Amino acid sequence: MPAVVSKLHAVIPHLLLILAGGVTTLAFAPYTLWWLPLVTLALLVFLLQRANTAKQAMLLGFSFGLGWFGVGISWVHISIDQFGGLPLAGSLGLMALLVAYLAIFPALASWLNHKLRLPVVMPLVFAASWTLAEWLRSVVLTGFPWLSLGYSQTSAGLKDFAPLIGETGISFLLVFAAAALAQICRPQAAISRYSYLLIAGAVFAISPFLNQVKGWQYSDNSLSVLLVQGNIKQELRWAPEQEWPTMMKYMDLTRPHFNTDLVIWPEAAIPKMEPLAQDYLDNLNRAALYADTAVISGILDYNVKSREAWNNLIVLGKRNADSTDGDYFYGHANRYSKHQLLPIGEFVPFENWLRNLAPIFDLPMSSFTRGGYVQPNLVANGYHILPAICFEIAFPTQIAANMTPDTQVLLTVSNDGWFGDSIGPHQHLQIAQMRAIEFGRPMIRATNNGITATIDASGNISARAAQFSETVLKDTLRLTHGNTLYSRAGNYPLWLLCSLILLPLLLQRTYRHYVARK
Repeated sequence: MPAVVSKLHAVIPHLLLILAGGVTTLAFAPYTLWWLPLVTLALLVFLLQRANTAKQAMLLGFSFGLGWFGVGISWVHISIDQFGGLPLAGSLGLMALLVAYLAIFPALASWLNHKLRLPVVMPLVFAASWTLAEWLRSVVLTGFPWLSLGYSQTSAGLKDFAPLIGETGISFLLVFAAAALAQICRPQAAISRYSYLLIAGAVFAISPFLNQVKGWQYSDNSLSVLLVQGNIKQELRWAPEQEWPTMMKYMDLTRPHFNTDLVIWPEAAIPKMEPLAQDYLDNLNRAALYADTAVISGILDYNVKSREAWNNLIVLGKRNADSTDGDYFYGHANRYSKHQLLPIGEFVPFENWLRNLAPIFDLPMSSFTRGGYVQPNLVANGYHILPAICFEIAFPTQIAANMTPDTQVLLTVSNDGWFGDSIGPHQHLQIAQMRAIEFGRPMIRATNNGITATIDASGNISARAAQFSETVLKDTLRLTHGNTLYSRAGNYPLWLLCSLILLPLLLQRTYRHYVARK
């Protein structure tokens, strides 16, 4: 009996952390309980402080990650189950592997925090360790930075820090505040127990006042846009017999509303390869020119000779405000090719081994070529537009690399039809909101079946179309001028701060280990 009680006592912290990690999902859209990570992460830190070994700390962090990602990205299973061609056991197994992989990163942060433990600076060490682990999550195997904690602050809390330090910096502050909250439960001198909590409280208190130093202002110019949401069922998008009905649907939805500055169609809205859609594109180009506007549409391109494919956005109709480009021709330069490809969906890692294992590794359109990391902005009707296709909007460093002094608008197009009526599209929209706040530019988001929306430069949703509807969304966005601090400095100040926190402790630990061995 004592042995059973002992085992139960050992398991309870992990069960609590799995629950806490899962509950953390409620901090993000569509629930937006922005304060929740302060509580759930504080529980993680509280239990980490009682870990006797680095292995115990790592397993606690892993448990939190299992709950965090197991619930937070559960929507991924919809695409695996419905379109992956796997039996239920196989799709659940693949989902479990993905969740376990992502849980490695909070486990790494917890392990490093324990290795460098120094109670007097614990909140800073934990925040820096977490930030390092999250950076690794954003780059390893091309990166998957979804559900980064800073996105929970898009509508409140630390939102106004975004133009200064970005979402990554907000994550640092949020984790620091949670650790400071946990610090008050640790027996120690009052100044050590409460000083960090006071600092964290001051951070939250000053956040609303930072709106005065965001770095940008509204200009006198505006942009009228039309976003077309075709609501094509995912299983029909690439059916050959549906090509022409789909293309005509987008044209019919657009034609009565050509009186806007800009028309946006979503990712791969035209389901025909660009070289095979020349007549249709030429007609669309002429219609846009006649209406004195421009159309930006997603379309796939394929080069027969090189056997390379690209997920593209192209501009048709007017390019400059005072002139036109003339006839459409294949290969024109006013286009954008997606750089950040989605693993499995758009490229298959270890392709030679995985392609034949299961249908999910051989999905249609799952072998694209990357576009350049830095590409010219699209120019449509005189407006300079920085594009991102689908998953790319989750990578602020790529957006920063493509910002120019002329950039006026951010644009993201997507097809979230893979994920059904889940929380995934809501989280995707929230990520787009954060990019608008970070860079002080209005954001246009056009999707196949939702959530299509326009977002102002402060991250507020200006207009929004109903999900799963065949509709058009019209809005007028106020343009801005000026640059945020984050758009100029990026994450470099944060990396410097984390280095100043972690490197001395790493050097101290290395020196002690060296002395002990001698």
